Amino acid sequence: MSEPMIPKTMGQQFGRRSWAEPWKIKIVEPIHMTSSAERQRAIAEAGYNTFLLRSEDVTIDLLTDSGTGAMSDRQLAGLMLGDEAYAGSRNFYHLEEAVRTYYGYKYMVPTHQGRGAEHLISQIVIKPGDFIPGNMYFTTTRLHQELAGGTFVDVIIDEAHDPISEHPFKGNVDLDKLQALIDKVGAEKIPYVSLAGTVNMAGGQPVSMANVKALRRLCDRYGIRLYLDATRMAENAYFIQEREEGYADKPVAEIFKEFCDTTDGAWMSAKKDSMVSIGGWLAVNDEEIFDKARNMVVVYEGLHTYGGMAGRDMEALAIGIEESLHDDHLRARIGQVRYLGELLSDWGIPIVRPVGGHAVFLDARRIYPHIPQDQFPAQTLTAELYLDSGLRAMERGIVSAGRDPKTGEHRHPKLELVRLAIPRRVYTQAHMDVTAESVKAVYDMREQMRGLKMVYEPAYLRFFQARFARL
Repeated sequence: MSEPMIPKTMGQQFGRRSWAEPWKIKIVEPIHMTSSAERQRAIAEAGYNTFLLRSEDVTIDLLTDSGTGAMSDRQLAGLMLGDEAYAGSRNFYHLEEAVRTYYGYKYMVPTHQGRGAEHLISQIVIKPGDFIPGNMYFTTTRLHQELAGGTFVDVIIDEAHDPISEHPFKGNVDLDKLQALIDKVGAEKIPYVSLAGTVNMAGGQPVSMANVKALRRLCDRYGIRLYLDATRMAENAYFIQEREEGYADKPVAEIFKEFCDTTDGAWMSAKKDSMVSIGGWLAVNDEEIFDKARNMVVVYEGLHTYGGMAGRDMEALAIGIEESLHDDHLRARIGQVRYLGELLSDWGIPIVRPVGGHAVFLDARRIYPHIPQDQFPAQTLTAELYLDSGLRAMERGIVSAGRDPKTGEHRHPKLELVRLAIPRRVYTQAHMDVTAESVKAVYDMREQMRGLKMVYEPAYLRFFQARFARL
């Protein structure tokens, strides 16, 4: 396996020549430049939870890359071609064709977004008492698995939990861990392996082609299904092209299809890679599972030919699937994320290495070593970043991990991170410079910071709505 190539800036890939994004700006949205007093008021009213801020009070919004990307002129034109028939919309068939062409799955059911698809597959194949191994948890995925009566088991390689490890494929499944689980509970208790590419909670880290093919062989040995969370799979394919031997000369779309071909199906939050405002889908190769999903989607989402999306959204999504796999687009998209990460690394600010595909993850545990995890260091860091510049980031640590449903105690993840998620085709390099300077300003004041206490905690997915107060 070749060593990962991680240049300081994307421009260095072109020698001395500068680089530019492979698109032009046609429409702009004004940003309200907030004052320090306005930010003090806003974050206090939001209970020090950036999810509860009003967007009009945010200057640079790096909360998420989900549904926040800029659609292309082709996608915007597609919105005008919406067939809003309740049944049999032609846009559904365009979307179905795009999924079959680029992902390769036989059957597709649309949903309003990714968690709708997670709900469907969890309810269809998980029985109470089952175990679902995966390469690190994701919040909504694990919750749907638990609500269906299953227990998630982390089988990712150990390097994924080490923020300073430079392993090029930290999203890989540890096959020995998976084998140990099979030996312990039996293959009949494992309805599927839950594979994410890339792994969000590990810092946007990819899975190698060699690993997924070895995983496929292990699953086949025991008759276990392999399902893919394809939300950011385009970025995963780009990393394979860049880092894995034998793939440097293959187009991303070809690598992408080869990876998907090793799996039995996938769910997708189309708001990420495909650059649409809303939408998702579940796709499988098993006709019996598809029939159950097509029946269930009518109950929870909408008719099987729209699944919670308008026709216009399905048309934009079908176009976005194709655009998401353009090599130039991915080179610029990941290059911008890398640019920010290398700026911060040059200043000695602790981040997850290597820089991931969709975001830079700040290591709050190393930035605030004096703040105990039960005092929410990552949540504290998000509040301080907002106060400094109006920058909105997301906590990905103990708050996101939630509580153990059996003990009621906080889960204590090894990674206590703050995610700076970069929307696709939205911000310029100048915005990345401002972001980096804000992080440095907060980092320079790190020893003065104190933690937070939680004053309101919802029952599920508490990071969305929890409220905090300063200690």
